[in-house]
Amino acid sequence: MSLQVVSAVGNLSLLQPGSSLLNFDGHIFFFGQKGWPKRSCPTGVFLLDIKQDELKMKPAFFSKGSCYLPPLRYPALCMLRGNAGSDECQYVIHGGKTPNNDLSDKIYIMSLVSKNSKKTTFQCIEKDLGGDVPEARYGHSINVVHSRGKSISVIFGGRCYTPLAQRTTEKWNSVVDCLPSVFLVDFEFGCCTSYILPELQDGLSFHVSVARNDTIYILGGHSLQNNTRSPSLYKLKVDLPLGSPAVTCTILPGGISVSSAIVTQTGDTEFVLVGGYQSDNQKRLECNTIVLEDNKIEIVERASPDWTADIKHCRMWFGCDMGKGSVLLGIPGANKQLISESNYFYILRCKGAEEDKEEELTAQICSQTSTEDPGDSTPFEDSEEFCFSAEANSFDVNDTDTYNEDDEEDESETGYWITCCASCNIDINTWVPFYSTELNKPAMILCSSGAGHWVHAQCMDLSESMLLRLSEANVKYFCNEHVDLNKGQQTPKKVVHLKKRPMKPLHKKATIKLTTPVKKSFLRRLFE
Repeated sequence: MSLQVVSAVGNLSLLQPGSSLLNFDGHIFFFGQKGWPKRSCPTGVFLLDIKQDELKMKPAFFSKGSCYLPPLRYPALCMLRGNAGSDECQYVIHGGKTPNNDLSDKIYIMSLVSKNSKKTTFQCIEKDLGGDVPEARYGHSINVVHSRGKSISVIFGGRCYTPLAQRTTEKWNSVVDCLPSVFLVDFEFGCCTSYILPELQDGLSFHVSVARNDTIYILGGHSLQNNTRSPSLYKLKVDLPLGSPAVTCTILPGGISVSSAIVTQTGDTEFVLVGGYQSDNQKRLECNTIVLEDNKIEIVERASPDWTADIKHCRMWFGCDMGKGSVLLGIPGANKQLISESNYFYILRCKGAEEDKEEELTAQICSQTSTEDPGDSTPFEDSEEFCFSAEANSFDVNDTDTYNEDDEEDESETGYWITCCASCNIDINTWVPFYSTELNKPAMILCSSGAGHWVHAQCMDLSESMLLRLSEANVKYFCNEHVDLNKGQQTPKKVVHLKKRPMKPLHKKATIKLTTPVKKSFLRRLFE
């Protein structure tokens, strides 16, 4: 095992505890920044370009038919491969925290559409589920198992909000362990089924789960209710016959009491366990090798890398599996240098130099990133000791492809985040898309009153159909504050009245020239 220091060319403060890494064909992508995405990268997905010990971030894009994917921290994710002979892979993403600290219950599937030296494009699809849908959660796991020629996803563990009926004013945002139910999710039919197993008594979060064929092994994890890290090793076996699935659980000896550990795959049946916490105040610096065979698991201790003094003495650490036997580790930066950074990063390579090759990984892996703050009894709230900024201010300006937040316009000057009216509630830190046409900024419409000013369509209570109609039609719009004033200033339209001209009666003294003989008695009756 070797530990390599990574020099950050720019400020990588977007990469924070709770982030995830996705490995598509050897290319590493970062997902789950802290804070809402900016205009330079509205997707919130970045390519981590590592060259000559330098780490750069380049924005990625979504295809036209993709759904909106919020930046989720602490989600459960795993790789979903296609046919046995196909190299294509997808990632399943479930749950996690939004920048507003809301919890998501949605499932997304992300796949790579195209990639070249200048641009990477993904497709993201939200899956609709029915049945026993898992509640919104974070810190849980998702794996894919294969049985009898069929595949199904398994969701377990995590934390969620306290139920509404049990909340109090003092602990309104507190979280609890999710019930220890096992959920089977069939993406083909979009149905979910939950199972309650007697062997699983306590809820777990920030555990490690490793899957092979039809079996999932659950290791470690933290229980909020008991404030313990489970030393148990659980074996979940899923059978998929023609009828209803069958799920069984067995408790095995030889578990490890750890939470927030990271697992990376180094071979077809070999994994490496690194990082995490063995108590609230102590990191776990030991490493283990996990070997999976057809029907058993073996966990042995292995030599640890030469940890640096900064890693040994730091209070917390975090990281993600990069795939191919590598792990990205981060520790909080100490302001010892003139130019301080939020975090310092290392790459831990668990393979030997002769083994560090591109190879096909057949087993599925889902490990929670080392993101748990050991000193935080309610980790739903961020640690105040390490308050990280979600904005990057010093990216490499010499690389045009590298994400550079300095290139963005000042949001306050561009006017998207102004207070448009007295009842305006649009805030750059809490705003989420309201209309389907919005992505990374709120929809606005011009009020034609006076010199004109912009207002948020959401603050004006405009429906999406009305907003589209106003944008397509060539008409003037007046906001709620000026619509009545505009009506008073309008000049009433001039109404044209039709004049009825009376017919002029014949005068009695008029002279009529007759061309035919007429009796005097007839003429007398005519003028009377």
